[in-house]
Parts: sequence; structure tokens; C-alpha cells
Amino acid sequence: MSKVERKIEQYSDIINLPRPEPRCHPRMPIEKRAAQFAPFAALTGYEDVVKETIRKHEDEIELRIFFNSDSDQ
Repeated sequence: MSKVERKIEQYSDIINLPRPEPRCHPRMPIEKRAAQFAPFAALTGYEDVVKETIRKHEDEIELRIFFNSDSDQ
């Protein structure tokens, strides 16, 4: 008999019992339980800063392309 089987055997009288329901504390609804684990913005405003940085770099690239194409003519 393996260690796991021995452990299960030790608790065989309670292992298949239903989970106890608290009398004074109602269970949280599934919708609220799931909301606990919903993603959140740990760094508020970070996404806006990243978007602004991307926009600035794209503008800079467009200007370089524009001026380089002008000098070719």
C-alpha cells in the first residue's frame, strides 16, 4: 500500500462527506466570486502612456519618411 493510499484510508470516514455549509455566513454568489479574480489595472494610466509613446514614435517615423522622400526628388 502506498503512502497516498494509507492517507486516504485514514480519512475514509470523512473523505466523501459533503462540504459543510456555514449557518451564519452565506456563501458568496458565483458572479461575485468570479469578479474577485477579474483583471485590474495595477498601473493606472500605464496603458495611456504606452499609447502616447507609440503615437509619438509613429509621428516621428512619418516625418522621417516624408523628409527622406522629399530629399530624393
